[in-house]
Amino acid sequence: MFVTSAFAQESAPAVEGGHTGTEGETHSGTGVPAEAHGMFPPFDPATFPSQLLWLAITFGLFYLFLKKVVMPRVGGIIDVRNDRITQDLDHAARLKGEADAAVAAYEQELAEAKTKANAIGQQANDAAKMEAEAARKKVEAALDKKLGEAEARISSIKANAMKEVGTIAEDTASAIVEALVGGKASKAEIAAAVKSVAR
Repeated sequence: MFVTSAFAQESAPAVEGGHTGTEGETHSGTGVPAEAHGMFPPFDPATFPSQLLWLAITFGLFYLFLKKVVMPRVGGIIDVRNDRITQDLDHAARLKGEADAAVAAYEQELAEAKTKANAIGQQANDAAKMEAEAARKKVEAALDKKLGEAEARISSIKANAMKEVGTIAEDTASAIVEALVGGKASKAEIAAAVKSVAR
């Protein structure tokens, strides 16, 4: 708290001629009596009531300033940030839901594709087995036909050979009889003898 020269003059004892004695000497720079500098004004008990009054007024004004100006702004900023955080969380939850739905749809499509692939593979396997079975049956039928033809040919060759064997046996028997006996035997006798031996 500053002391003005007017306040200093009022509080200083007046002496005739405007001069004070040694007790009332003035400070050369300010014109304030030297004794007025004895105590620091905020620590002067005589100024406590006014200091307390100004403290209460300043505190009240500062409180009103905080309540009416600062706190609403801070509260508004906090509300805006809370709203933004809530929106961000909602957006993140929505995106997570969409991502989960996309993953579920992908997994379902993958399972369906695997099922279709297995079905197609089974169908191809069954078709290959049926084709192989048909080819095997066709080959077996061709082999059976060739085997039948071969057996018929062998039977025919065997029958012809047997006929020729009989004729050869008769001719050989006739030649042996002629060589041994010296005479000729009848064909009927030789044929009967060959047939009796063949049985």
